[in-house]
Amino acid sequence: MKHGLFLPPFDGLADAARMGDLAVTAEESGWDGIFVWDHLRYSPPVRDIADTYTCLAVMASRTSRIVLGPMVTPLIRRRPHVVARQALTLDHLSHGRLIMGFGLGDDYPEGDLACFGELRELASRARALDESLDVFSGLVRGEEVHLHGEFVTAQDVSYQPSAVRSTGVPTWTAGRWPHLGPIRRAARYDGMMAIQITEPSHARELRERLADAGADLDHFDVAIWGQRDERLEYRDDERYEEWASAGVTWFLTGPGPFHLDFVEVRDYVAAGPPRY
Repeated sequence: MKHGLFLPPFDGLADAARMGDLAVTAEESGWDGIFVWDHLRYSPPVRDIADTYTCLAVMASRTSRIVLGPMVTPLIRRRPHVVARQALTLDHLSHGRLIMGFGLGDDYPEGDLACFGELRELASRARALDESLDVFSGLVRGEEVHLHGEFVTAQDVSYQPSAVRSTGVPTWTAGRWPHLGPIRRAARYDGMMAIQITEPSHARELRERLADAGADLDHFDVAIWGQRDERLEYRDDERYEEWASAGVTWFLTGPGPFHLDFVEVRDYVAAGPPRY
């Protein structure tokens, strides 16, 4: 099981140079990955927010080993062909260390959808995400894409250079446990960022449902977000071994999202990942 940082670029971290510093510290401290939240707005008291893709570019340019990516980008509020070009640039800048994470996005009063007139009805958002993923996946593989969908159009277009890997940029899709729709979507890609998984038994059941949906679990990542105690008392707990035995391939942790202080987060990162 790999250990990744899951950091929002908010307030004390709302600075691309500081996020680059944290990526360097994470790489030196033995973390396997660093993933950045993608938001335009967030609930109070969060005030300052940095652009995720600018942060990732700085982080990629200053590191050489650690995996990185957005986790997760609500693709329905971005143009998939623009995100594909951004992802390809990041993929080459990082020499193939990029993982893309996509989801529907949350709709709440302080969120990214309602205030900008984005799609809000859940079924429409799901259909728009599926079309956007089709366009994104084809473009990053260098394929010629033809799609005239309900929400997305891509007419006779292909991108070069294609991704570093011939299979494209590894893509995870997000979903809240135990909803089946996101599980079926994730099974078509390279991994799932599972939200609200709280027990290893849930992870085992998730893998069973992914297999039923057609996922190749020998080549598939199951990532969960588990908040680690701020005092780091959880770092040697045998529970990490339980998660690994349940088939979790990435365990993501990190402070926040509120009251983020750069020095405190830097110390958290420098302490390194838990090792069971």
